[in-house]
Amino acid sequence: MSLEKKDEHDHKGWMEERDLTVLEERYLTLLMWLDKRLRLVDYLELLEDLYYKVNMQMPKSHTEQYGLDNKFWYWYPLYALGSFSTIAYLVAAVSGALLGFYYAPAAAGASGDPTVAFESLRYIMQDLNFGYMLRSIHRWSAQVMTAAVFLHMLRVYFTGAYKEPRELNWIIGIVLISLTMVFGYSGYLLPWNQLSYWAGQIGVEMALSIPLAGEWTAQLLFGGFTLTQATLQRMYILHVFFLPFIVTGLIAVHIGIVWMQGIAEPH
Repeated sequence: MSLEKKDEHDHKGWMEERDLTVLEERYLTLLMWLDKRLRLVDYLELLEDLYYKVNMQMPKSHTEQYGLDNKFWYWYPLYALGSFSTIAYLVAAVSGALLGFYYAPAAAGASGDPTVAFESLRYIMQDLNFGYMLRSIHRWSAQVMTAAVFLHMLRVYFTGAYKEPRELNWIIGIVLISLTMVFGYSGYLLPWNQLSYWAGQIGVEMALSIPLAGEWTAQLLFGGFTLTQATLQRMYILHVFFLPFIVTGLIAVHIGIVWMQGIAEPH
């Protein structure tokens, strides 16, 4: 008597009845192997059931209400800004990860010499093969992302896509555009040149101007009331370790809600 669990669906027999290529057969075998161990089908069925339950609660779209078949609005360029900003974020993330192999977040340097951070940037721009192109891709994708997110928020506002039942996604979008600004500011300080230094000093003064919590905020974000190695270290950790995970998670939730609710049509 075999103790092996019986295959209730007879997957092997189902596969033998079909004329499958070697690649298709191996692909299905892998899926069945994973399903037996991780119960993938069960979880997919739960997700499918959840999707339909949520979708049933959504109000009818403009097209459904008035029986419109023409969906030209969907292809209007302004409706692609969300995807455009996501693509720009992915390009900035990949190029930034590659830059991280050559960047050193150190504000110190030999007597009379530039800082280590600035020297690492100079090496990337002048000596590293394709370094200038890599940094330019990172810089321009970050700027494109910022502009696309801002225009995306304007499109959502002026088309009324923030209204019920999409209030939560509108709030997530506000958080995302705020984090995008923090992304840009923290990255702006990393070269540790004159522009970065004085931008950082402005940030310190702005933090100190906050009523009651100003000194605490400056200590937390900048490591003090003047720019030091602690400032650069904080900006580097924020830019490379904290923000990417937070922003990626929020983007996934943001896109997931859009997937469940559908794209808001202009009213």
